[in-house]
Formats: sequence, C-alpha cells, structure tokens
Amino acid sequence: MDVMNFFESIFRWLHVVFGILWIGLLYFFNWVNAQFEGTLDGDTKKRVIPELRPRALFWFRWGAAFTWITGVLLLLLVYYHGRAVFPVDGGWSVGAIIMIILVFVSPFIYDPLVNSLMKELPAAFIGGLVLALVLLFLFEYLGGFGVRGFAIHLGATFGTIMAFNVWFRIWPAQQKIITAIKEGQAPDGALVALAGLRSRHNTYMSVPLVFLMLSQHSVAWASNPITLTIVVAAGWGLVYHIYDRAAKVKGF
Repeated sequence: MDVMNFFESIFRWLHVVFGILWIGLLYFFNWVNAQFEGTLDGDTKKRVIPELRPRALFWFRWGAAFTWITGVLLLLLVYYHGRAVFPVDGGWSVGAIIMIILVFVSPFIYDPLVNSLMKELPAAFIGGLVLALVLLFLFEYLGGFGVRGFAIHLGATFGTIMAFNVWFRIWPAQQKIITAIKEGQAPDGALVALAGLRSRHNTYMSVPLVFLMLSQHSVAWASNPITLTIVVAAGWGLVYHIYDRAAKVKGF
C-alpha cells in the first residue's frame, strides 16, 4: 500500500465528514434557527436557547476545528509535499512562501477590515470580490501557483477566516449571549450583532469555498482568476437569495 495515498484518502474522508457537520450546522443556524427563535416569547427563549444552542455550538465549533486541521494536512500532503500547488514547470520561491503565509494570517487582515470598512453587506460584497480577485492574481503571479494551487488557496483563505470567526468571534459572543438569556437578561446588542455578522459572513464564504474544493477535480472552465471571482460572486448571490427565501418559510 502507498502510505501517502492511504493518509490522503483518510484525511480527505475526515475533511468532508467534519465539513458536512460544520457547514450543515452553519446553514441550520442561519436559515432555520434564526427564524424559529424569532417566534419564541421571552419565557420560552429562556428555556429553549440555553439547552439548544450550547449543544449545537459544541458540534459546530469542533466541526470547524477539525475541518480546518484536516484541510491543512491535505495542503501539506497533496499540495506542498506532492507539489500539486505548482504547474509542471513550477517550484518553490520566496513569493510562494509569502503567499502561503498570507493565507494563514488572513484573519488578522480580515478582522480590522470588517470592523472598519466592511461592516455593511454591500461594502463587504464589493470589497470581498476585489480582495478575492487580487489574491487570485497574487497566488498565480507572485506565488507561481498553478490553477489548482491558486483555487485551493483562495478556498483555504476563506476556510481559515471562517474557522477564526467560529472560535474567536462567534463562540465567545454566544457564550455571553446564552448566559444572559438563561439568567433572564437582555443580551448585549453589540455581541448579538457581532455573532450574527460573522455567522453571515461565514455563510457567504461557504458556498464558493465548496466550489473551490470541487474545482480541483473536474471543473476545467474555472481556470483563471477572473472566472473564479465570477464564481465567488455567483455563490454570494445564491446565498443572498436563500436568506431572502428563508425569512419567508413559516411553521404550521
């Protein structure tokens, strides 16, 4: 048995399983639970939310953690050790190392941008598309990445930011929100807004992220930065439509 192929298959399997757990709960929170909780009165919220949210958030945050960890292991094994990040005639350079570092420090660039320039959805939409296009060109021309390399590294950037949001913005805020509701107090509005905003950002990033993962295997037409940026825009448009539809779905 080829040891590398064995580990690649195990990591890929776990990556998909944990990703389903994480993203499935992300969609539940945004497209189902948010609308459901809005129908509850104060006493019911006090009973239901402290029981429901901590359980769901446990699987949510650990799904995020292990999706990210197995994704990094796949990057190391397939793209760096296996050199799939480069075209046939490519190789390691200072630019490639800089771009890889940029992926893993991206949350510390995203965070202040969101807190200052990209608080509103239209600004985040336009700014996000511009940054995605710039990143793709940098991955290709500064990093020397091939199409598989620059597509998966935009996906890795989204995934790293999303995992950061879960562990360092959404979960800490939700702990305080849930505690306040359990004690019969109104939660801090700033914390509610923070958790909601970062959860929505994760939802928007998740749809193009799935395409960027799948495009590694079969999508030949999405082979340049411009077409991939169009895919990101289309994914965000789909998410916007689903949010609109989710608000109109009613219980019996």
